[in-house]
Amino acid sequence: MTDLSAAERILATIRAIPRGQVAGYGEVARRAGLPGRARLVARVLSENQDAGLPWHRVLRSDGRIAFPENSRAWREQARRLRAEGVIVEKGRVRGQRAAATLDEQVWG
Repeated sequence: MTDLSAAERILATIRAIPRGQVAGYGEVARRAGLPGRARLVARVLSENQDAGLPWHRVLRSDGRIAFPENSRAWREQARRLRAEGVIVEKGRVRGQRAAATLDEQVWG
């Protein structure tokens, strides 16, 4: 992964978030080898053109959807998360936390 740009590493990290799981912007940055670059993750996501990217799995560190409440994007993200079995109440994911590492997600 060392030859990949920061944006490519962020996108690869987002693609690696398993279905039905979530991660915060800061956690995505850390997993991509870019600790402290949560805003870069947000910028890369805002510029994304890949319709297949599971962008909806990325949340604020407190488990909330980052879009303005009841905006079209907010409703779409909540809908996609619920379709994967994630519990979303008032824009906040309930009943799970982002795993600290990909190994923890894979191996528990």
